[in-house]
Order: sequence, then structure tokens, then C-alpha cells
Amino acid sequence: MTVSVTLSFYIARQFMLAVMAMILSLTGLVSLFDFIDLLRRVATRPNVPTSLVSEIAILHVPYFMIEILPFGVLLGGIVCFWRLTRSSELIVARAAGISAWQFLTGPLSCALLIGALATGVLSPLSSMMFRRAETLDHVYLRNGGGPLDLADGALWIRQADTALTPHGVAILHARSVHLQGKVLQIGGISLFRLDETDHLIVRIEAPRGHLGKGKWIFEDARSVHPDRLPVAVGDFDLPTDLTVPRVQDSFASPDTLSVWALPGFIALLERSGFSSIRHRLHFQTLLTLPILSGTMALVAAGFSMRPTRRGGVARMIGSGVAAGFALFTISKVAAQFGDSGAMPPVLAAWAPTGAGLCLAVSLLLHLEDG
Repeated sequence: MTVSVTLSFYIARQFMLAVMAMILSLTGLVSLFDFIDLLRRVATRPNVPTSLVSEIAILHVPYFMIEILPFGVLLGGIVCFWRLTRSSELIVARAAGISAWQFLTGPLSCALLIGALATGVLSPLSSMMFRRAETLDHVYLRNGGGPLDLADGALWIRQADTALTPHGVAILHARSVHLQGKVLQIGGISLFRLDETDHLIVRIEAPRGHLGKGKWIFEDARSVHPDRLPVAVGDFDLPTDLTVPRVQDSFASPDTLSVWALPGFIALLERSGFSSIRHRLHFQTLLTLPILSGTMALVAAGFSMRPTRRGGVARMIGSGVAAGFALFTISKVAAQFGDSGAMPPVLAAWAPTGAGLCLAVSLLLHLEDG
């Protein structure tokens, strides 16, 4: 028992070193290509300093680390297990009666820990830095002021409205939206105030308005009741829990929100009538990261612990890399189905990870007992 625990700790240390080295190497390589792409984009903008490019590239680093983490675990695990197999350490351990499940406990725990730290600790840092990078990109490289400028067009918001009935609903439609300084300006406003059975109580029309502190403010508004003539009401206020940053976040990439902020923001989106599919999918993807990291560790072990004397080692390692990329492709395809609404976000995020886990466990059972 002591031997297997000591061996498990030794293999875990080798696995952690190989995985961290691989993650840092891949992150550096991807960041280099990102920096080159930013230089290409800024080449036509003489007023943008090179230091800004370096800042944006550095702000992207945590995001890239999360994106390539499963591949870092896979490739680092393959390198680690292949090296231990080539030096006959794993072969001697298995010949001594130590099961593969025993000495894989350490590496599997390390992979789960890496994934959990990426989800719980690195994700908030990544979202904060990625948000800053997106802002700089919009302002200096895309000639825009933010996501609202990119989403010009109609704005639809659905929220609670208890002023007329206890369980009423208000639906706000603005034909134009733009951000002026720190004030969200809207125009061509139609506000539909409904009861709990979705029957129209009154419609408010206004040519312009803006989002104030805790309320929508409509200017020169008119009130239109069913079967009645319009009545001018002047300025009209509608209480809301929306703020300008929250409205901006609804248009921004879900990557700008941490895993801790996503549940509350998803609930706010659903109350306000915004689509929350992208955010729910991103949230579930972050939750699957620890399990996906553990799956990649098991895949790496299954494809790289073949004894070298049997031959075909290169083919086995290549098959492991191909299996990892196939899992990545399936994950992206499932994410596209989830993003389009054709598949529930929970299923789109967890199904590829579950399939990869079944593959890894089946391979290890065949290797150990077959």
C-alpha cells in the first residue's frame, strides 16, 4: 500500500510538471500568433501605439490558457506516461502487482484540481482581463465605442411591472439604441404594460428616452389605452433593475463574465427578455472543465502506456492526439447546436465530455484487464 501511494505521488509530480510545461508552451505559442495578428491589424492605424498591442495580447493570455487547458493536459499526460513507460517504470510497477487504477489516482486528482482552479480562480481573472481587452479592441481597432454600437437596431426588453397589477409585465421596444458617454439613449419607444394573463393594459409611446439610475425615463410620452384616444403624459418613469453595464454585458461575449457572476446574470437576462443561451452554454462549459481535464488525463494514459517492446508506440500516441482533437471537434459542433437552440446547453456542454470519459475508461479497462 505504501509503495503504491509513494509511486502515485511520484507519477503525479511528473504529470503535473509535464502538463504545466505543456500549458505554458502552448499558451506562449498561441499568444505569439495573437500578437502577430494584432500587429497586422494595427499596421493600418498609425495613431495606435505598439504598446497597446502588447497590452491587448497580455490581457488575452488567461483566456488562451483556459481554452488550451484540455490539450495541455492531454499532450502533457502523453509525454509524461510515454516517458515513464519508455524508462520501464510503469512496466515494473504493473509487474509488481500495482494496478493502473492505483498509480493513476495521483495524475487524475491533479487533472481535476487543475480544471477546478481554472474554473474557479482563473475564470474570474480571465473574464476581467478579456473584458478590458474587448473594450480596447472596440475603441482603438474597430472604430466603435462598445458592443452596443455593434448591435445597432431594435432593443427588446421584458421585465416585471408591479405598478398596475401585482404580477404585471412590461415589454419595452426601442427602435434605436446608442451609448452617449455613460448614458444609454433609446429612441422610437413603445412600452407595453400587461397583466399576469398577458392582456394589454396600456401602451406608452415616446420619441426618445434614456436609462437612468434604477429607472427608464421616457420624454414626451403618450399613453394609449385600448379603445381610447392617446393622452399626453409628459415624462414617464419605469422602474428597472437594469444598468448600462448589464445591458452592455447582454451584447458582449459571455467570456467577459466569470463563472461566479454568470448564474445571477443569466437570471437577469431571462427576466429582462434577453436571450441567455450563449451565457448558459458558457457557464456549463466552465463547469465541465474539471471533468474534461480528468478525461484528457485518462485518454493520455490509455494511449501512451503501451510497452515499447510491443511496437506501434508512435501509432498509439498519434491515436491519442487524434482522439483529443476529435473530442475537441465534437465539442465545438455540439456548442454550435447549443448556441443555435437546437440542443439544450446542458446537453451540448456535457455530452462530448461524457463520451470522452466513456472512451477513456473503456480503453483503460481493455489495457488493464484485456
